[in-house]
Amino acid sequence: MLRGLTTVSFFADDVTAAARWYGEVLGVEPYFTRPIEGTPAYVEFRVGDYQHELGIIDSRFAPHPRPGTAGGAVTYWHVDDVETAFERLLSLGATAHEKPIERGPGFVTASVVDPFGNVLGVMYNQHYLDVLCSTPRPVA
Repeated sequence: MLRGLTTVSFFADDVTAAARWYGEVLGVEPYFTRPIEGTPAYVEFRVGDYQHELGIIDSRFAPHPRPGTAGGAVTYWHVDDVETAFERLLSLGATAHEKPIERGPGFVTASVVDPFGNVLGVMYNQHYLDVLCSTPRPVA
């Protein structure tokens, strides 16, 4: 069911400051920015050999209130059908964290809390598939 890492999301009250800081840490600028009301509500970096995505999201869009301690990251794994994967995880004992939401063409996310208290994200991510298709395969 899980096919690979797509996006790691972090939340920040000040997305502009977080984008500057991560730009410095990573040595690259965000390749994508989505403003709402004139300020960045979401920025995304592509990182590493497989261009894995690190997204910074305005805290006001967090699916639940942020705890007073460190946390808030959701790691998404690519799946071919988010709704089916979400329902299967629920049937195996997970509870809904965030129901499937279309984030834009080719991008759908959802997350569950596993029976052990961990947040597991699933995502249909067209970028993941594009990278996968462009990666040479070993010859058998």
